[in-house]
Amino acid sequence: MAAAGVTVIVLVAALRFGGGVDGAVLPGIPSPGVVTEWTLPVLTLVANLLGVLTVGFTVTAAFLLPGDGASVAARGWVLLRRTTWLALLWAVTSGALIVYTVSDVLAVPAGQLSRHAIVSFAFSISQGQALLLQTGLALAVAVLSRGGVSRGLAAVTAVLAMVTVLPPAFTGHAAGAGNHQIAVTSLALHVLAASLWVGGLAGLLLVRRHRRFADTAARYSRLALGCFVATAVSGGANAVVRLGGWGEVWGSRYGVLVLLKVFGLAVVGVIGLAHRRRTLPALRSGAPRAFLRLAAGELVVLGAAVGLAVALSRTPTPVPEGSVEPDPLVELLGFAPPGPPTAVRMLGDPLPDLFFLTVVVLGIAAYLAGVRRMRRAGHDWPISRTASWIAGMLTLAAITGLGVARYAYVLFSAHMVQHMVLSMVVPILLVGGAPVTLALRTLRRPADPQVRGAREWLLVVLHSRLFRLLSHPLVALGSYVVSLYGLYLGDLLGTLMRYHLGHLAMLVHFVLAGYLLFWVLIGVDPGRRRVHPALLTVVHFLAMVAHAFFGFVLLQSTSVIAPDWYLAVHPAWASSLLADQHLGAGLAWAFGELPAVVIMLILVRQWIRSDEREQARVDRAADRAEAGGDEDDLARYNAFLAVAAASSAGGASLASGAGLAGGALSAGGVPVAESASAVVENPAPDGRRESHEK
Repeated sequence: MAAAGVTVIVLVAALRFGGGVDGAVLPGIPSPGVVTEWTLPVLTLVANLLGVLTVGFTVTAAFLLPGDGASVAARGWVLLRRTTWLALLWAVTSGALIVYTVSDVLAVPAGQLSRHAIVSFAFSISQGQALLLQTGLALAVAVLSRGGVSRGLAAVTAVLAMVTVLPPAFTGHAAGAGNHQIAVTSLALHVLAASLWVGGLAGLLLVRRHRRFADTAARYSRLALGCFVATAVSGGANAVVRLGGWGEVWGSRYGVLVLLKVFGLAVVGVIGLAHRRRTLPALRSGAPRAFLRLAAGELVVLGAAVGLAVALSRTPTPVPEGSVEPDPLVELLGFAPPGPPTAVRMLGDPLPDLFFLTVVVLGIAAYLAGVRRMRRAGHDWPISRTASWIAGMLTLAAITGLGVARYAYVLFSAHMVQHMVLSMVVPILLVGGAPVTLALRTLRRPADPQVRGAREWLLVVLHSRLFRLLSHPLVALGSYVVSLYGLYLGDLLGTLMRYHLGHLAMLVHFVLAGYLLFWVLIGVDPGRRRVHPALLTVVHFLAMVAHAFFGFVLLQSTSVIAPDWYLAVHPAWASSLLADQHLGAGLAWAFGELPAVVIMLILVRQWIRSDEREQARVDRAADRAEAGGDEDDLARYNAFLAVAAASSAGGASLASGAGLAGGALSAGGVPVAESASAVVENPAPDGRRESHEK
C-alpha cells in the first residue's frame, strides 16, 4: 500500500511539474475536459502496474519457484490464480484506455464520443491497435492462468504476459522520434526489463514464507541484476533520442524528470547490491525479516520510478533549437532518405537497431563463455564452430545495422538482398556453430532437482511435441516456402514495412525460418529427427526449385509489390518501381546458387559417411558373431535365402516330373540348400569371408 501511495503522489507531482496535465482552458481551443486529462494518466498507471504484477506473478510461478514434478508448486498455483484476476482487470483497463485516448486525441469529453469514433480509432490508428491488442492478449493470459498446473503451461503464460506489456511501447513519443529504430526498440526493452524487475520483486514478497525461499531469492537476484543493466542501457538510449541533445537534460522539465528517474535507478541499484552482499546470506542463515525491510524499500523506490515513467509519457519532449517543420517521409521512415547508393553509403552509413545489436552482443558473449567453460573442464571445442557462429552473428549485425538497412526501406532490390542474407547466409553460419550442443554441455544443472534451469527448459523444448512437429523436414520446408511466397504475393509486405514492430518481426522470421530449415538439413545438434541424408537431399532440392521458381515469378510479374509503401518512399534518383523489382527478383534468383551448392555438398558428404558408418556397423556385428561362435544377421539372411532356394527348386522338380526323391539333389548331386548358400557372398569390402554358410 505504501508503494502504491508513493507511486500516485509521484505521478501527480510529475504531471504538474512537467506539464503533462494543464487545467487551463483557452477560448476557442477544444479540450477533452479535466476528467479525461486526469483519468488518462491514472488509467495508464493502473494498466502498467497490473501488467507488471501479472508478469511478476507468472514468472515467479513458472521459473523462480521450485516445482512439484511436472506441476508448479502450491504457492505457484496460488500466484497463477491471482494472476487471473489481475489479467482480467488489466484487459478492462486497457479497453478503457482506448476510450479516453480517443477523447484526448479528438479533444472531446469521453461521454460525448460516438461509437464509430472509438471503433475506428481501435482498428485503424496504431495507438488504438496497440491497446486493442493488449486487451486481447491480457484476456488470453487470464484464460491460460486457469488452464491447469503444468509447468510448461505456466511458462507459456509467463512468456505471453511479457509479450502483452509491449504493444503500447511501440506508439507515443518513441514511435514519433527521429530514429525510431533505436527509440522504439529501446523503449520496448526498457519496459520489459522493468516489468520483470518490479514484478518479480512483488511476486517474491508473496512467497517469502516458502521453505526454499533463500534459493528462490538468489535466482531472482541474478534476474534482477540483468534487468538493472538492461533498464539502465535501454533507458539511457531512449532518453538520448527523446531529448535531442545533452543541453536539454538541464534545460527542460522533461530532462529534469529523466534525471530524477536516473537517481531512483541508482538508489535501487545500491539496494540491490546490499541484497546480494547482506540479505541473501542472512536468508540462508534463517533471518527473513532483513529481506522484507530492504525489499519493501526497494519496491517503494521502484513504484516511484513507475510513476515518473507514466508522467514522462505525458510530458512534451524537448524540441531542439533550429528545428524545421516535420518531414512526413522522415516520420514514416524514422530517418532522412538516403542518397544514390554507393559502396561507402551501403557500408559506412549505419542505421543500428538496438534489438539486433542486443542479440548479437549477447549471442557472441554467451557462446564465448560456453567455449571458455568447455576448455576449463578439459574438453575441446572445434574452432571452426566458434568461427562459424561469430561470423553469423557479425553478418546479422552488418545486414541489419549498416547502410544497406537504410536502402532496404526504400528499394525493393536492397530489401531482397537483406532477405536473402538473413534467410540463407546467416542461418547456415549459425547452424554451423552447433549452439544447442554447446549449451547442453556447458549450462549448469540446478542444485535442486525440482528447479528447472536454462538447460532443463531447453530439453523440454527439444522434446516437446510442437518442436517435433516444426522440425519435421516437410514442415520446415513448408514454413520456409510458404512465408517466401505469402509475404510477396499475398500483399503482406507493405503492411509489415509500415510498422516498426511488423518490420522487426519480418526480419526475425527470415532468420528463424532459414535456421529451422538448415538445422533440419545439416545441423549436428541433438533433437533432430533421424532422417536419411538421401531424403534430406530431396527436401533441399525441393527448396532450391521453390526458390528458383519464386525468382522466375517475380521476374515475369508486371504488377508492383506493396505499391502503397514503395510509392510513398521511392527516391527520386531511383529507377522505376517495376525495374527495381525485377532487379530484386534477379538477385533473389541468383543469390541462392552458392549457398544451395554448399548445402548439397554437405548433404552428399553426410550421405557417404552414413553409408560408411552402416557398413562399419555390419562388419563389427559380423566380427562379434564370429568370435562368439554365433550367427550374425548376414548369416541368418543367407540361411533364409538358402531355404527359399531349396523350396523353389523342390517345387520345380516335382512339377517337371524328373523323378528325383523330394527334389533334394541338384544335377551335380549336391544338396540345393548347400549350393544356394555357397553363392551368397559376404558384401564386406575387405573380403574376409566369402560366405557365412560355407
